[in-house]
Amino acid sequence: MIEAIAARGDRGAFAALFGHFAPRVKSYMLRLGADPRLADELAQETLLAVWRKAAAFDPAKAAPSTWIFTIARNLRIDAARRARRVEPADDPSDAADAEPAPDEALVAAQSETRVRQALASLPLEQAEVVRLSFFSDKPHSEIAAELRLPLGTVKSRLRLAMRRLRDLLGDLA
Repeated sequence: MIEAIAARGDRGAFAALFGHFAPRVKSYMLRLGADPRLADELAQETLLAVWRKAAAFDPAKAAPSTWIFTIARNLRIDAARRARRVEPADDPSDAADAEPAPDEALVAAQSETRVRQALASLPLEQAEVVRLSFFSDKPHSEIAAELRLPLGTVKSRLRLAMRRLRDLLGDLA
């Protein structure tokens, strides 16, 4: 299946692979202690990496499942490292309170839900560029290289996505 994806960009083979492995990778992430949202995100990132790196798969070195779960494990490690990165506060009095007030937590949760719904309503190409730019903190040129797109296309997709998000989240923007 991975060979068909690498050789022909076979979307049908990828759909079958995704249908088989996405729930298994998500379950694996949950067993490793990821929260459900992160587990889902990491499963999608894993299979996106499989699509992009299919040509690098060598069946002589590993079974497809071993290769896919290795990618998943590495993405989980990267996510854990990113989560642990905390900027040191110069002055302890500048540090934020450990727990926000209940009303602030509720507003933050509602805002987060609205932002996630707005992101989910974007076309996949735009959502991917937003994710890479804002959540993975990648420069536009790196996104263009990773997605094999012209830089102008990346910027256009990002601009269109931001306009749509502003329309959907007017009071939050």
